[in-house]
Amino acid sequence: MAATRSVLGWVAAAMLGVLLVSPGAIRAEEIIRSHGMNFYGELSYPEGFAHFDYVNPDAPKGGELVLGTTGTFDSLNPYSRKGRAGALTTLQYDRMIVPSADGVGEYYGLLAESIEYPESKDWVIFRLRPEARFWDGTPVTAQDVVYSHRLFIEQGLPSYAVAVGAMVTAAEALDDRTVRFSFNPDLTKRSRIETVGSTPVFSRAWFEADPENRRLDEPRMEVALGSGPYRLAEYDVNRRIVYERVPDYWAADLPVNRGRHNYDAIRVEYFADATAAFEAFKAGEYLFRTEGDPKRWATGYDFRRVSDGTIVLEELPDGSPPDATGFVFNLGRPWLQDLRVREAIARAFNFEWANETLLYGLYAPRHSFSEGTHIEATGLPEGDELALLESLGSVVPAEIMTEPARVLPSSAAGRVADRRNLRGAAALLEEAGWITGDDGLVRNADGQTLRLNMLIPTNIEPTVEAMHEAFVQNLRQIGVDARFETVDPSQYTLRQRERDYDMLYSTRYSSLLTTGGGLTQMYGSAEAAFSLFNPAGLASPAVDAIIDASLAAETREATDIALSALDRAMRHELFVVPVGYIPDVWVAYYDLYRHPETLPRFDVASSHIDLWWVDPEKAQALKDAGVID
Repeated sequence: MAATRSVLGWVAAAMLGVLLVSPGAIRAEEIIRSHGMNFYGELSYPEGFAHFDYVNPDAPKGGELVLGTTGTFDSLNPYSRKGRAGALTTLQYDRMIVPSADGVGEYYGLLAESIEYPESKDWVIFRLRPEARFWDGTPVTAQDVVYSHRLFIEQGLPSYAVAVGAMVTAAEALDDRTVRFSFNPDLTKRSRIETVGSTPVFSRAWFEADPENRRLDEPRMEVALGSGPYRLAEYDVNRRIVYERVPDYWAADLPVNRGRHNYDAIRVEYFADATAAFEAFKAGEYLFRTEGDPKRWATGYDFRRVSDGTIVLEELPDGSPPDATGFVFNLGRPWLQDLRVREAIARAFNFEWANETLLYGLYAPRHSFSEGTHIEATGLPEGDELALLESLGSVVPAEIMTEPARVLPSSAAGRVADRRNLRGAAALLEEAGWITGDDGLVRNADGQTLRLNMLIPTNIEPTVEAMHEAFVQNLRQIGVDARFETVDPSQYTLRQRERDYDMLYSTRYSSLLTTGGGLTQMYGSAEAAFSLFNPAGLASPAVDAIIDASLAAETREATDIALSALDRAMRHELFVVPVGYIPDVWVAYYDLYRHPETLPRFDVASSHIDLWWVDPEKAQALKDAGVID
């Protein structure tokens, strides 16, 4: 794939901060004013568009979406640094811009009626819609936007505060409806506008009425005043949360919202564990379920309400690359910082056996952070990708440029222990200085055993727990002092935040589709010690340099080259042992819900929350049959 200019050229320009133009090319910077924004300029939806293509603009309003979840909650503040927030609490807060779900990197105005910025993206002006209102009828103002921004900097998650605090040099209300953000010109142009534009907007008056008790960083059961389509109706701690659709929601008829937010209410029922939750679904205690357990999907839905059509099963094609789910190493542990040790441990996980025995063959193998996309790294780097890697110098390990993109060796599916892979793993441990003792455990030169404690919550799916058991069994065969520890969900959350684990089964790492400031929060060194989005604590100079190169890219082609290199470098680091993925989204629901014929390819998994609707005739039929209340 050829970039529009050489990779060496644009990387050098980005690193030196030099703009190479001929004297005749110097001109006044163009100011862009638009209804939306995309880093590359083009938008799929023109000004004045009626609605997104993937919605049903005539979807009826009414009914209730009833969901189930496991675990507990002790807060209704989704932005707290402490506690466990209730499900879907973020539904209550509008933002200035929102992404479309059928494109990458496209944003359109919600609170903002227009967006104005120069080509350099050194500043942005949002003009707020005059009709924008909080639930109490007060207008959403530029002062509220500035206050919300500062609140996140002062009381938000540290990773956000550090990144955005460095990026934004000034936030000011020019008048009640106009807000301007100025950006640090020495930092990347990427993610500037979408980051500040996607920040939830709160009522300044609400927070300032009781600043001691109304903090962003503390858990609380009082909901901050919002302007969103749903607001809290009732809750019963650790049992249920109910949201009601705001009847006079100010933005209901905007193009970005037409055909969305169709339920009168959304109710979330809480259950102690996955087994209890499934039995409750079968009994009709909740009505929509996204299934994540292959065993249950293959064998658990053989009951009357499925066979008689009361419950519908669907496999919805998912166009997004899978998230990087797997066993995540805590790289803060000294004994896990040796790549040979991590590879040895990774080889002990037999995905093929787990897929055939535990997952009913329904998982697909995953090797890449961009699995199945055009930016997935394959084979040896060549062309512009190789040129980019070479331009970064000694921070890039030689193996990344001289060896194919890392793919862990496959295992035999017939038995849990693949002897060939376990022999290879044992050899890697010995090479790293871990020698097997008389008791079968490996020890380093100081006589310390190689300890590996995996942390899992009590509400985890039984299939995932079974994978942990098999993984531990294989690790013990190569002398690793491995075990897994089960803790309640609240303790799990606390220990997750404090990095109190050796290994963690995590869905935290997102797939790569495009670049942006979120990459540094998830994979960058600067925030590795504290970012909740980087549970491994990955801090790699090579990864940092390639992220910087992706942020400096000016074209889609150059961006894609950098992302392929990034995929290659992160796979080299082996901080996640991949467990594969489900290619489709599995849903089971009582036959009263409907969805648009074509769902957005990048938002299939959560589309039931804001794109589906209740069929009133089907709902009435189920009520008449006594299936639902």
